[in-house]
Amino acid sequence: MAQVLEERELTSEGPRLRAGTAPVARSARVNLAESPLTWLHARGHLSDRRFLAGERLRADWEAAQLAPVVTMSWNPVRVGSGPDRDLSAGERQLAARQRFDSAIATAGAGLSDVLWRVVCAGEGLPVAERALGWPARSGKLVLGIALDRVADFYRIR
Repeated sequence: MAQVLEERELTSEGPRLRAGTAPVARSARVNLAESPLTWLHARGHLSDRRFLAGERLRADWEAAQLAPVVTMSWNPVRVGSGPDRDLSAGERQLAARQRFDSAIATAGAGLSDVLWRVVCAGEGLPVAERALGWPARSGKLVLGIALDRVADFYRIR
């Protein structure tokens, strides 16, 4: 995966795009190509179990084709191994949608918002916290609880 690096100012709410060229007290170079889930896992904020649960949820979200599409996809559908290998493309999409909906329901109404925003939409925790009206640094705890429930749903040990 290619790196897309950008200099960000470190604030109490997290990294922020640097405005102007004036030196700041603290800054960090951020890889914009890295998902928030991968970022949290790489820095020890998520266990392997929680990370795998988030990746599995995101894979089902993508397989169910729930993201907005702006153009026609001409890519052939390739299926390797797994539980859906004997299904048609439409059946695989429906199965992924059912797994995704069930995993989100398992997380619960109060936890599914941050789960979707960070895992599927790729929002950073500070952005998700502000959008949900939560206090700073509360999202990591809530996301961890949600990912534990999703890991239980996917039977990840």
